[in-house]
Amino acid sequence: MLILLVILPFIGALAAAAAARKSGRAADICMNVTAAAVFALSLALPGHDFGFRIPGVLASGLALKTDGFRSVYAVITAFMWLGTSLFSPEYFRHEQEHLGRYRFFVLVTLGATEGVMLSADLMTAFVFFEILSFTSFTWVIHEETAEAVRAGYTYLFIAVIGGLVLFMGLLLLNTSAGTLAFGELAEAVAELPGGSASPAIFAAGICILIGFGAKAGMFPVHVWLPKAHPVAPSPASALLSGILTKVGIYGILMTALAVFRGNTRFGLIVFVLGEITMSLGAVLALFSVNLKRTLACSSMSQIGFILTGISMTVLAGAHEEAAVTALSGVMLHMVNHSLIKLVLFMAAGVVLMNAHALTLDEIRGFGRRKPLLKAAFALGALGISGVPLFSGYISKTLLHEGIVETAEEVAGLHGLLHAGEWVFLVSGGITFAYMLKLFIAIFLEKNSDPSRQAVYDGQSGYMNALSGSVIFGSSLLMAVLGQPAVMTRLAALMTGESSILEFRAFTPGNLKGGMISLTIGAALYLLVVRRILLRRGSYVNLWPRGLDLEDRVMRPLLVRVLPGIFGFIASIFGENRILRPLCRFLFPGVFGSVASVFGENRVLRPVCRFLLLAASVVGRALEVSTDSLIALLRKTVVRERKGIAPAGRKPGFFVELREGTREAAEPIIQNFSFAMLMTCIGIVLILGVLVLSVLR
Repeated sequence: MLILLVILPFIGALAAAAAARKSGRAADICMNVTAAAVFALSLALPGHDFGFRIPGVLASGLALKTDGFRSVYAVITAFMWLGTSLFSPEYFRHEQEHLGRYRFFVLVTLGATEGVMLSADLMTAFVFFEILSFTSFTWVIHEETAEAVRAGYTYLFIAVIGGLVLFMGLLLLNTSAGTLAFGELAEAVAELPGGSASPAIFAAGICILIGFGAKAGMFPVHVWLPKAHPVAPSPASALLSGILTKVGIYGILMTALAVFRGNTRFGLIVFVLGEITMSLGAVLALFSVNLKRTLACSSMSQIGFILTGISMTVLAGAHEEAAVTALSGVMLHMVNHSLIKLVLFMAAGVVLMNAHALTLDEIRGFGRRKPLLKAAFALGALGISGVPLFSGYISKTLLHEGIVETAEEVAGLHGLLHAGEWVFLVSGGITFAYMLKLFIAIFLEKNSDPSRQAVYDGQSGYMNALSGSVIFGSSLLMAVLGQPAVMTRLAALMTGESSILEFRAFTPGNLKGGMISLTIGAALYLLVVRRILLRRGSYVNLWPRGLDLEDRVMRPLLVRVLPGIFGFIASIFGENRILRPLCRFLFPGVFGSVASVFGENRVLRPVCRFLLLAASVVGRALEVSTDSLIALLRKTVVRERKGIAPAGRKPGFFVELREGTREAAEPIIQNFSFAMLMTCIGIVLILGVLVLSVLR
């Protein structure tokens, strides 16, 4: 059953591709049947605990396993895919191009995602993680506009960097602990001198955190998330936000539980990154005036909530009550956020396919006379805002209690965690503020253009019965999962801890925390949204463009600074005389010397040998294949369109020189080989940090 859950979507992808040659409707049916079959199979997993290994793949084979948490998330994953698959035919009803590609890669990504969620070790998770990173890239560039292609390459570049750093962390962890199996790591690491605090294990943990954090949307590798969601199709946005970010969270959570419980240093790093991600995402969402961008930034913020809960699980360590409370909050909020974003992004898809716009000024008043859509969006907004009796309240309350209990139990962290608690409450308030902004603008206010409002009010068939059933039916889960009896049993199933059944969500103390956040949110809506963002009846984007981390820091560093440094060195010393001998002889000599000094050291010698062999093999392969790969992508996935040069007089000498230089440099800068060069530079820097950590 486990292997079928993973393989069946791949088979369905091939069948859908074949069916698309004859009929788009047949391909849609194939996609829906495959998603339904995977969902039906996944329903048989809860309550069972078994595993399966595929030998002969990599060194130890691919291992799959189910338990409470894995089985629940296998069901959630399949449910998300089934919902978006049923909604997709109506969403794409006026589109014919690229749908075959979309269906194929959606189903392939389903199989890879199930593979990650059911993985029994980090190497299995890594293999499927890399598959879905590349297949989901096609979702982002689906429309092939300039904005979509740019966002797609940002997504791909972050995925490549994250995957390489993650792989380096796995190699270091496997070399030190001797295993990557989740069930064996805790014991293996505990037997090492220093345990999880040893330099090699800690360095591996940081690499794994960065690698999985890139997919989760964790600061500072979050830059793809606010740009990819608005340009991707809404069904794909629901999956990107609801599930693919949880793939990254899954890796961080399982590593934290297996390796770093009780490690204060690692827990504090995750805590700080979680707090920044949570608060920054909330502020970005508050100032956004684009529906899907607001929901995308909201996803970043909710990932910060989950990361904060993971940090409490790590910091609590042996304090079982605090650790179980925080862990229950993490797992429940993962489930809640997945289902909430399924509803909200599909509702946004209904708005987009009818209004053909996403900015608040243009879609104001769209849902005034659409009660079914209004009710579904309201349930999603109530759930994510943490309003009592709706799903997000219980999971956020557990996360909040995890912070409070950990602050009481762990000595020396009370002041820091108390400050973090207030960041948590204020971020929850901002969540309520931006969801109020969206709901009031779309469903209560009138559009400033009376003719546009008349069109909106006259749209009776704005979605078909199937789409309405999927969206509204999914939204009802927000009320069902808001009941403590349901949520505590679900938490007990996922954590394996029956003590959580005694949790009481509606005590005065817990209600007080929720009310503080809601009060802050209402105040922020009145003071920020109504008085600052809403000017002369129009929503204004006041977020400074200069605060774009990608455009202001990452791209200039990779495109201008580093190439300029290497170009300057090459121009002075000459490439053949200095740079090639340096790369071929000096670096291998340094690593060989380090390995010889440490003798049969279990860490340095295997790592150095592997890196030297991999560098020679991979470097040669990249030299031959990357240009061919980018040429293939440009001819298939992203087709180039030739522009027509504008008529005009002949340019002068300096203008011609400038344009010629730019024309010569552009293919190098945009080439995939250039991206890999920048990646290799990053790996060398991180490797230096690892070596220094071991030497210390």
